Amino acid sequence: MPAGPGALSEVLVTETVSCLNRAVEKLRSIWEEIGMPEDLQLERTQAVKEHIKGLLDMMISEEENLKEYLLTSITACRKELETLQRELHLDHFEDVYLFLDARAQEVLLKQKRDRKQELKTLQERDRDLCDILCTAPFRIDSDSVPSLEDLDLYRRHLAALSLEKEQRQEQFISTKRQIILLMEELDHTPDTSFEEDVVCKDEEAFCLSEDNIAALQSLLQQLEAQRSLNADMCAELRSRIAVLWERLQVPVEERELSAVHTAGSSAKTRKALQLEVNTLEELMLQNLKSVIPRIRAELADYWDKCFYSQEQREGFSPYYDEDYTETLLELHAAEVRKMKSHYETHKALFEAIWKWEETWRMFLDLERKANDPSRYTNRGGNLLKEEKQRVKLQKVLAKLQEELDNKIQAFEQAQEKPFLVKGQQFMEYVKEQWQLYHLEKEKEKQERRLKKSRQMKEEVMYGSTPQAPLKRWMLSPHVPAKVRKVNGLCQELSPLRGRAWSLAGLQGGLEGTGKGYGCLCCPWGQQTRCGAWCSWGFYLSFPGTVQPPVLPHVTRALCLPLSSTALKSPAPHPTAPFGQLLGEPPASRQRLV
Repeated sequence: MPAGPGALSEVLVTETVSCLNRAVEKLRSIWEEIGMPEDLQLERTQAVKEHIKGLLDMMISEEENLKEYLLTSITACRKELETLQRELHLDHFEDVYLFLDARAQEVLLKQKRDRKQELKTLQERDRDLCDILCTAPFRIDSDSVPSLEDLDLYRRHLAALSLEKEQRQEQFISTKRQIILLMEELDHTPDTSFEEDVVCKDEEAFCLSEDNIAALQSLLQQLEAQRSLNADMCAELRSRIAVLWERLQVPVEERELSAVHTAGSSAKTRKALQLEVNTLEELMLQNLKSVIPRIRAELADYWDKCFYSQEQREGFSPYYDEDYTETLLELHAAEVRKMKSHYETHKALFEAIWKWEETWRMFLDLERKANDPSRYTNRGGNLLKEEKQRVKLQKVLAKLQEELDNKIQAFEQAQEKPFLVKGQQFMEYVKEQWQLYHLEKEKEKQERRLKKSRQMKEEVMYGSTPQAPLKRWMLSPHVPAKVRKVNGLCQELSPLRGRAWSLAGLQGGLEGTGKGYGCLCCPWGQQTRCGAWCSWGFYLSFPGTVQPPVLPHVTRALCLPLSSTALKSPAPHPTAPFGQLLGEPPASRQRLV
């Protein structure tokens, strides 16, 4: 088993002492051989001792110096590594030898240099981005070594700044193009340093700060608002030109030629439109006598649209002034603008009232048709259609009245003034229309009663005079191709009107012809005419006569062939079979003539 370091050291010490003893013995042997006296040998032995001691002291001193150097180096290295450890945020070294390893120190130093270099690079990028975006630089200690977390946070911060720069750059380029186009359209030149920077400066040199981007958007909005205002002004000028064209009766060719040169809404177009307006207004002032009547017609049209009453119209006294001056024209133009604005503001309400008016007129037209006797001829199902339409119109009128009432109430609450229709509140106006309608119906009803009463009195007192000889009508073998109607009746059968004819008399008039068609004029009940209704509700007519109206009290209509056999038949009940329909009426319903 090999000896340890301590045993080897003891052996070396023993060998050193042995070598020293042999050397001294060798020296003493030499000294005796040469016959050196004892005192001289002692002196020389003392010199050997001093020499050996000096050598050993020198060696000890050197070793102590080495020891001191090593201790100093170790302390300095420890401090340096501790500093690196602290700067690099590393864990504490537990292994002293590993801690003192030069390679580990080199690795740590390299890490330190790399981190410092990366920090420098990141700071340069940060300065560039901050200059462009006008933001504060990232806060980090430049003198210390950054940690890995700090460097990662710094990198992510710069990545966000780079993305923000790209977005702002795109926004700036897009907004700049729009601003340049708007300035060209509006004929606007940059009049501030900021506008000059936007339009003239290099895109890369423009500061993309939040304030500049906000100012850029504000400039764009101002230009867009100016363009919108310019477009509104152009539209207003075109409207004014159209009004002046109408008042001056400008030919269509001239209008089209002028419209070609005034298209769009640029500043140049606006100036051209304004020049056209000025020219037309000067021309209109030269033609006041022809212009004012036309503008009055336009004003009257707006009065009609806004349902102005005569009293409201008379409130504008210049309308009736015959002294045509420029002031009068301006007053009319201002009133037209006022009425136009009023109509456009409440257009939906006025259109709803117009709809009610149209529906009301349709309802009155149907009521007039209902009183027309000719509506019962060639009906074709129109009576039922008209009745359904009348019911539908009544529902529509009620619905429109309710909707308009709600809208007008909302208007009056908002405007704090009444909404008038022809000088009245709408519901009062509607109520008045219904009252007039009912009064008209009652008037027509009274007129019909009076007319019927006068007719009955005249026929009772004087009878009815035939308009043509009876025998001509009775002996005629043919029915005329055309039958003239008088008050919806057949004139050819007028001899029977107002007469009380018996079945026997009618039979006698027809015996010469054998079998034929005749008008059975009932001797009881209501007086009948050709093709009229008797009190039993039977209808008897000749071929070619016009069908009478279908009245609500009628039960049936029959066109009967008359013969001597039929005329001699006894009087049946109205519900009897067809063959028993001719005969005398019940005694309770006979009438003397």
